[in-house]
Amino acid sequence: MKFKHLPNYITLTRIAGTLWLIFIEPLSVLFYVVYSLCGLTDVVDGYLARKTNSTSELGARLDSVADLLFYAVMLFRVFPILWKKLPRWIWFAVITILVLRAVVYVLAFVKYRHLPSLHTYLNKLSGLMIFLIPFSMIIDALTPFCIAIAVVSFLAVVEELLIHCLSRGYLTDVRTFAYFIRKKNNEKIDIEKKEE
Repeated sequence: MKFKHLPNYITLTRIAGTLWLIFIEPLSVLFYVVYSLCGLTDVVDGYLARKTNSTSELGARLDSVADLLFYAVMLFRVFPILWKKLPRWIWFAVITILVLRAVVYVLAFVKYRHLPSLHTYLNKLSGLMIFLIPFSMIIDALTPFCIAIAVVSFLAVVEELLIHCLSRGYLTDVRTFAYFIRKKNNEKIDIEKKEE
């Protein structure tokens, strides 16, 4: 029981680190250190909560607040650099993906009456790749890396759109579209067996 609140403390550490990033020069050594620690705590808090069976509604909300704050600070601190360095046509891809993501959220909200949160492998991969954007600037690979992110993010949003369109109810344990189809087919087989 002594670890019950540890994941929440780790999340609070991420919030503090994110706030500190506001005052650190973007892309400096200190920025990369704090940025990396924030990313590490994002992985560790959820993992530790699941392993110690200490997941909670408070922890989930804290994690969401920490994520939103982190994205807001990155938008404020890193976006201006990206705007200067990336070709304008990439921003059209970003806008297209964001519009599709909004369509997915609206569709799922209308269908399920709450916002979706599918943790598919493609969504996780696109999140990881977005997190790695500042590191791609170190090796001078920003544009090709962002093209790869756009492709993966587009595939992730299309996959999630298909899952929501084809599902009868809200699913939280779907990792891939193929898994969803297999699960859906297995449910049909189970229904047919019950009807016989």
